[in-house]
Amino acid sequence: MKLFAIPLALACIFAAASVPAADAALKPHSSHAPFVWQNATIYFLLTDRFYNGNPANDLAYGRRADAAPLRGFMGGDLAGITAKIKAGYFKDLGVDVIWLTPPVEQIHGSTDEGTGNSYGFHGYWARDWTRVDANLGTEDDMREFVDTAHAHGIRVLLDVVMNHMGPVTAVDPVWPDNWVRTGPPCTYKDIASTVDCTLVKNLPDLLTGSNENVALPPALIEKWKSEGRYEREMKELDEFFIRTAWPRAPRYYLMKWHADWVKKFGVDGFRADTVKHVEPAVWKELKQVASAAYEEWKSRNPKKKLGDEPFFMTAEAYGYGIADGLQYRMDGGARINFYDHGFDSLINFGFKSDANKAYEALFSDYSAKLNGPLKAYSVLNYISSHDDGGPFDQLRQRPLEAATKLLLSPGAAQIYYGDETARVLLVPGAEGDATLRSVMNWEELKVNTMRNGYSITEIRRHWSKLGLFRHAHPAVGAGVHQKLADQPYTFKRTYEAHGISDKVVVALDVPSSGNVPVSVAGVFADGQKVKDYYSGTSTIVVNGKAKFPSKNAVILIGQE
Repeated sequence: MKLFAIPLALACIFAAASVPAADAALKPHSSHAPFVWQNATIYFLLTDRFYNGNPANDLAYGRRADAAPLRGFMGGDLAGITAKIKAGYFKDLGVDVIWLTPPVEQIHGSTDEGTGNSYGFHGYWARDWTRVDANLGTEDDMREFVDTAHAHGIRVLLDVVMNHMGPVTAVDPVWPDNWVRTGPPCTYKDIASTVDCTLVKNLPDLLTGSNENVALPPALIEKWKSEGRYEREMKELDEFFIRTAWPRAPRYYLMKWHADWVKKFGVDGFRADTVKHVEPAVWKELKQVASAAYEEWKSRNPKKKLGDEPFFMTAEAYGYGIADGLQYRMDGGARINFYDHGFDSLINFGFKSDANKAYEALFSDYSAKLNGPLKAYSVLNYISSHDDGGPFDQLRQRPLEAATKLLLSPGAAQIYYGDETARVLLVPGAEGDATLRSVMNWEELKVNTMRNGYSITEIRRHWSKLGLFRHAHPAVGAGVHQKLADQPYTFKRTYEAHGISDKVVVALDVPSSGNVPVSVAGVFADGQKVKDYYSGTSTIVVNGKAKFPSKNAVILIGQE
C-alpha cells in the first residue's frame, strides 16, 4: 500500500503529541479522582437510544417513522445525554468517560436490505462529517455536552469512521469513483480482500489508500453552498493542505474533518471503527492530526481541560482478544501491531468469554498480560455491545456477577448503556444487531422492575458501588494483581506510576454471618483506618486484618 510521507516539519510538531497515553505524566484534576486511561470506566451509548432531551428534533431531513423494529430514529439526542450528566447519572456510576456513536450528519434516506427500512440512527452511515446530525441536535448542543461532561470530570470519546460512508439512497447520491469504491465485496481471504473492498452491499468504501488529488464531491459542494458555509469550509481546507503539504487525497480530507471535532469541542479521544479494513498507517496519521488539534484546544481552553494527558485512541480490530498481545491476526494470517499504529488501547473481544472463568483465573491472567507484553498499553473489556450477537449473560440472568467481573478485572471497562439496568438484549420482532439497540429502559428503573429475581434498582446499585470504588482507585484496573487468601477469596491491587500511588484489597463471596476478618497484611498497616466502599463502613486494621459486618458478599477496601 502506498502512503504519503509526513513532512519532516509537521512530524516534529506532532512528535510530542503522539506519545502513548500510558507513558505521559498524568496530573489529577484538582476536583476529581486521579485518572489513568488503563483504569477508565467508559460508558458507551447510542445517542439516539439513550434519552430524548428535545422532542422537537426527533425526525429531521424528511425522515419518517416507517422503519423496521428498532431500525429507525427513536428520539435520543445530545441534549438528553447532557441532562443525564447534570442529573448525576454518570457520576453515580463512577463513569470516567462517555463514548458516543458518531454524531456526524447521516444519510437522509433509508435502505431496505431484506430487514425493512433502516435509517442511520447509529451514526455509522455518514453523509457529511462536518455537521452534527439534526436528529441529535446542533453544534451548540454538542459543545454544551462536552463542556458539561468536562465540568463533571468526565472525558469524551468520539466514535470515528474512516472506512466507509453511508449507503446510497434515492436522496443520498454516491460520491465520485476517485473517492469511493462500490465493489468488490470483502471476502476476508487476505489483507487486500479485507481492505480494498466493501463491507456489505451498498456501503461505499472510502479510498483511504489513494494519494490522488481529488476535488470535493459535487453533492457536498452543493450542500455547503445551500447552507451558506462553502467559502468558510474551503478556506479551512486550503489552510490545512498548505500547512501539511499533503495531497488532497480522500483520507486527508477525512482526517481534517475528524480532527475538527477535537479542535472545536475538545473531545479527548477517538474510538476507531472497522480498523482492520483501513491501511494501518492511516491510523497513525489520524492520531497525529488529532493530537495536534487536542493540544491546540487545550492551549485555548486551560480552564476546561481535565488534565495534561495526550489524545487517546482505542480501536475496534474485530476479533482481537487480550491473548493476542501486541500482534493482531489479520485475515489470511498476517500479523499487525495496531498499538504501533497510533492506538493506546484495543477493544478486547475475548472478555465476554473469559468472563466465564473463575475470578482468580480471570484476574491473574489479565494482570500478567497487562503488566507484561501490554504494559505500555491497555485493553477495553466489555460484556455486551452494539454489534456483538454473543454477549456475556445475554438473558441478564447473572447481572451482579457480570458487573463484578467487568468492573474488577484488570484493564479499562466499557459499560454498554443499560448493562447497569439489565436492559433486554433480545427484543421480539427485532432482527440482527437491532435487538442489541433497544431504547434505554428508564421506565423500568423508575418503577423498579424485577429481572430474573433481581430488582433493577438492586442491579444498578451493585454496578454503582463497584464503579465508584473503581473511579476512586486507579489500582483496580491499572494495578498489579495478587491473591491474598482463598476463604473468602481475597486479592490486592497495587499501582505506582506517574506520581500516583494507590492500593486496594477486595474480598468476594464473603459469608453472610458475623464480622468477617479480611487479610490486608502487607497492604495496610496495623492501626491504619480503611473503608469498605461497598457498605460505606470504616474500621481499623488489627493484626493484619480488617473486620467488616458481612451483610454483603463483596468487600471493597481502600483508603478514602
